[in-house]
Amino acid sequence: MDYVSQLKALPKQNDFFVGIDSDGCVFDSMEIKQQECFCPCFIKHFGLQAASKYARQVWLFVNLYSKSRGCNRYLAVQRTLELIQERPEFLARGLEVKNIPELDAWIKEEPKLGIPALTAKVKATGNPALAKVLAWSMEVDARIKDLVFDVPPFPGVRESLGKLTGKADMIVVSQTPVEALKREWEEHGIDSFIEFIAGQEAGTKGQHIEFAAGGKYAPEKILMIGDAPGDLKAAQANNALFYPILPGNEEASWARFHDEGIDKFLSGTYAGAYEQELLAEFEKALPELPPWK
Repeated sequence: MDYVSQLKALPKQNDFFVGIDSDGCVFDSMEIKQQECFCPCFIKHFGLQAASKYARQVWLFVNLYSKSRGCNRYLAVQRTLELIQERPEFLARGLEVKNIPELDAWIKEEPKLGIPALTAKVKATGNPALAKVLAWSMEVDARIKDLVFDVPPFPGVRESLGKLTGKADMIVVSQTPVEALKREWEEHGIDSFIEFIAGQEAGTKGQHIEFAAGGKYAPEKILMIGDAPGDLKAAQANNALFYPILPGNEEASWARFHDEGIDKFLSGTYAGAYEQELLAEFEKALPELPPWK
């Protein structure tokens, strides 16, 4: 399915555009997905059982508790392997962890870092290192499908989407596979608020905004809502505004967005001092360096 063409063809129905991240932003699903799905599969497929405690620390730092929170899963593997090499606990347990050059090369060349693209690459090359990454990725999705349900949106999400309806065109901007996104948004009946669900198959978050909103809306009328630095980068790449959902303070963030952020955005008073105050809070919310350093 050509998600990119669909994004580009989205009609402009309102003067304002809002892109919304999903995991950890709309749904309190980051913890369960990373703790129970991504991390156990990572330990299993990359043979880290002998140092599972430390592997878990590194994985969760990369994916939940640092400025790389919310990054694409293949970038997360790349970053986690790099950080593991800095920790002596792995060598002490007989584990010599290295980068995966084939993964590094694929990440550089592939604009749509998702299972379809990786499946095609493995089929074309038969590369065993990439096949291992693909097996990990597919098991992650199977675990998520089996385990992650009955996780409702944060309080304030539904009310905020309702307040924006008829005033802004809204899409989901995420690095989660689209199948999981559709399942989660439909399960809780909030898919009706949005025009399109963009997942990892449609490229990066910055590309989602570019394809859907570029040239259609004035930059000051484009807003990205997210909980991770990657969401902010996606907004900045498109000269768009950004509203942060602060990790650990999600409910208060949504309440503030509903009560004041939406009105400021729609009235043209969001940019400037108000946004800068929010960005300063967001900058303090996640560390850059891991605690073991």
